[in-house]
Amino acid sequence: MEQTYQYAWIIPFVPLPVPMLIGVGLLLFPTATKNLRRMWAFPSILLLSIVMLFSINLSIQQINSNFIYQYIWSWTLNNDFSLELGYLIDPLTSIMSMLITTVGIMVLIYSDNYMVHDQGYLRFFAYMSFFSTSMLGLVTSSNLIQIYIFWELVGVCSYLLIGFWFTRPLAANACQKAFVTNRVGDFGLLLGILGFYWITGSFEFRDLFEIFNNLILKNEVNYPFITLCAALVFAGAVAKSAQFPLHVWLADAMEGPTPISALIHAATMVAAGLFLVARLLPLFKVKPYIMNFISLIGIITVLLGATLALAQKDIKRGLAYSTMSQLGYMMLALGMGSYRRALFHLITHAYSKALLFLGSGSVIHSMETVVGYSPDKSQNMVLMGGLTKYAPITKTSFLLGTLSLCGIPPLACFWSKDEILNDSWLYSPIFAIIAWATAGLTAFYMFRIYLLTFEEHLNAYFQNYLGKKNSALYSISIWGKGYSTKINKNFRLLRMQNASLSFLKKKIYRSNENLKNAEKFLLNILHFANKKVYTYPYESDNTMLFPLFVLVLFTLLVGSLGIPFNQVNQEGHTQNTDILAKWLAPSIDLLHQQSKDLTDWYLFLKDAVFSVSIAFFGILLASFLYKPIFSPFKNFDLINFFVPIRFKDFFWDKTFRLLYNWSYNRAYLDIFYTINFTGGIRGFSQFIQFVDSRIIDGFMNGVGVLSFFTGQSFKFVGQGRNSFYIFVYFSCVSFFFFFFFVGVNPTIVQ
Repeated sequence: MEQTYQYAWIIPFVPLPVPMLIGVGLLLFPTATKNLRRMWAFPSILLLSIVMLFSINLSIQQINSNFIYQYIWSWTLNNDFSLELGYLIDPLTSIMSMLITTVGIMVLIYSDNYMVHDQGYLRFFAYMSFFSTSMLGLVTSSNLIQIYIFWELVGVCSYLLIGFWFTRPLAANACQKAFVTNRVGDFGLLLGILGFYWITGSFEFRDLFEIFNNLILKNEVNYPFITLCAALVFAGAVAKSAQFPLHVWLADAMEGPTPISALIHAATMVAAGLFLVARLLPLFKVKPYIMNFISLIGIITVLLGATLALAQKDIKRGLAYSTMSQLGYMMLALGMGSYRRALFHLITHAYSKALLFLGSGSVIHSMETVVGYSPDKSQNMVLMGGLTKYAPITKTSFLLGTLSLCGIPPLACFWSKDEILNDSWLYSPIFAIIAWATAGLTAFYMFRIYLLTFEEHLNAYFQNYLGKKNSALYSISIWGKGYSTKINKNFRLLRMQNASLSFLKKKIYRSNENLKNAEKFLLNILHFANKKVYTYPYESDNTMLFPLFVLVLFTLLVGSLGIPFNQVNQEGHTQNTDILAKWLAPSIDLLHQQSKDLTDWYLFLKDAVFSVSIAFFGILLASFLYKPIFSPFKNFDLINFFVPIRFKDFFWDKTFRLLYNWSYNRAYLDIFYTINFTGGIRGFSQFIQFVDSRIIDGFMNGVGVLSFFTGQSFKFVGQGRNSFYIFVYFSCVSFFFFFFFVGVNPTIVQ
């Protein structure tokens, strides 16, 4: 066992040869490297698989032995200053390395087929392998300096991956937005690290915690200063984990390829902020108001992310705001001191959200052949629907991921989210109400995404209230039933009537007015004018379906980590515990928390009934609005039934439209930041430019011009005669002596 821990330092560096060799190959042998580009997927997957096996071995040893191992060596020694490097293997490290490697391998296998036709295939795998190295280095770091170094490397990789298709203006703007937003948090993180070093004189975690606690006990610290340092460090976590108010980059980051969204924005990069807070929780828990602030940011993010996901049309943006909301649950749990609950939900959410993102990628991959390659069409759920019979495996996996995120037993997220919801009642009733209400919203918007994507078209009565163009609630299924049947029928008639029909020509011969309207409806609504051949969606290849199958197994089984079982402790007493609690025992002891017996099954099921009921309410509401479950309700006017006619206009057109605009426009926070921050910075820059160019440069230029004219003026004074010069000299001397004697002896004037 000792030997295994000694070689743990190689974990971050195992995937590193892939980007190095790809770079050397493109530099020295560009043609051969590009021709053999698909061979690079194999070493990428193989090396990350080696890291996964090593991480599994470490995790098993962690569970069996509850052992923490740290190895450090000196890097810089200068008088009293010592900077050390090393690695730390504890339960938190093993959990994060397991997530990074398992999800990373699935994403790499998936990407081999997803990116096969992309010209940046080699660049993609180089970025992905370097990102894995950066994340593994981050989670194995033993001090704050190492964390910051790898933290910045993760930010660089995120910038490169989000802007992978940098020729697209949206992708280029998205990576810049993510980079700038994270720089705000990273600058705060750097200041906070330096502040804690000033207080404790150490960057190492163990020394930092021990010295800091001793200073607190002796009351030898400045509490406003440590609060400021904690807030600055937390700012880095807020930016990286997309917490309010630095969450604005997350949705735009979906402009990158879908496998990147699955890896970075579901399981690893956004979890880096949570990892940092969990790692430094012994510092934060010293003062309750710091923990209260963390939980406050978490609960705001929970509610805001859920409301912003309600009206999104882009399938990946909807999942991104779902990620934001679930990260808020984890941050809320950390703020409440529920260390185990937060990490449990981190594990379950990572696999479920990776499954959803890869499922959305499978849908997008199929839609690109139907409605064009541009993301605004292939990712728009309004243009989807009825995909069930064309992509049944993707649909099934996506449904399981959706049910898991909704908190439906026995899927993974049910076990973790339910524990956070129950703990919130003990912490704050207000926070608990918001958390439970958001659980219902989660079920609603997740099933909205599922129904708009895979099920058939929406009920017709929503046309009368919301319109067809501006509403994300109106979905047109181009291959399902109802309207789609009529469209396809008219389309086939049009093809039969006129064999010369071409979607690439502006001039199309029409046989009658009905076919003219059918063709116009088809071309305008389906954006089909640039497609040569009408094709149906299709199921993805086995290379893309295999990761979905594995992630489905994780989604079904990973919740068993939190299932309680009886265990006899050292004193001979029987207590309830679970695998995750046993795994995290050393970290929980470090936080000086008492190991609590888990609730028995009766109380657990009693509490779960309420949470599952809320989730089912959200699912049923989404089903009524987007696809009635029972056929008698297909033509049922839900609005007129539940809302009186005299209140319908106010309720539907005013209140609902207000909520819809709030969600679709991202709570207007992007507009607020653009006006106040971006506009303010530009205005201040223009003012500085005015001061520099007009005042400072103007003063210096004025001095030069004045000197020039003075010299030119005195040039004409000199005449080359000594008598004139003597006259000027004695005149100046006389003038000087006159004022000197008058100033010194004013009585002379009297």
